[in-house]
Amino acid sequence: EKNTGVIVSALAPLWQYVALSEMGYNPIVIDVSSDTGMVFTETIQKGIEKGGRVLVLSETMGQIPEIEAILELGIPVIEDISQNTGATLNNKWLGTFGVFSILGLESHDIITAGGGAILIAPQNRDWSVLRKIVETVPLTDILPDINSALAYIQFKESNRNEIVKKEVYEVYLRSLLQGRHKTFKMPPENGVPVVYSFPVLLSSGFKDVKQYALKKDIEIDLAFENSIVSKMPEKCENCLNANSLYLRCAIFPLYPMLGSVKSGKIAKVLATLP
Repeated sequence: EKNTGVIVSALAPLWQYVALSEMGYNPIVIDVSSDTGMVFTETIQKGIEKGGRVLVLSETMGQIPEIEAILELGIPVIEDISQNTGATLNNKWLGTFGVFSILGLESHDIITAGGGAILIAPQNRDWSVLRKIVETVPLTDILPDINSALAYIQFKESNRNEIVKKEVYEVYLRSLLQGRHKTFKMPPENGVPVVYSFPVLLSSGFKDVKQYALKKDIEIDLAFENSIVSKMPEKCENCLNANSLYLRCAIFPLYPMLGSVKSGKIAKVLATLP
């Protein structure tokens, strides 16, 4: 119903807050874990106490949430798997735990198709709801054929691309461990993550690190520069972990076509970051 409280992460993309507000719902922004960058049961419980009745679970940076514990809280979960498409937990795909799942196809998502998104209903009973919507929505709401074709190719190549990305990730990680910075906590033993990119949790200021990287012809960005906490800090006054991660989490280039020369150069920079 309208005015229902919907819980979102402070590190979720801004569009989630905007879309919920425009549709007449009440976004309830909650903090994240400093180790994973994701919401967890304690912060979600606080959101429920503030009136939250649905959770939009942003699974950022390829991370795997404690979703089984989250589901035990008893509220519907909508997964956003745009950044961890292909990850599994207990041999079950992420994106099949919630009532619905959002799979973005924008340039900053794992599967890119020139724009758009896919809305997934893992259970047949929920798919019937989507099917009725599809029958009545205007044509402009349906993913165009060209975008669908691009997404299809990305899906076909996803396993091969993931192998390449994991090899580069391991090289980056070994280099990073030589310095004083770190990355997000590794997933649980029963979880198999995917490589979204390479986030670095900086121990020093982002500006200095960015300038150092640029001198080596490497462009980096803040990992959460388009998040709710970055654009609407007044809505995130109690989200200390999220604000800290926004200010000090940098994302380094990592994609299948990067090449050994470029990835080797980035690895050297990671080992010597100021």
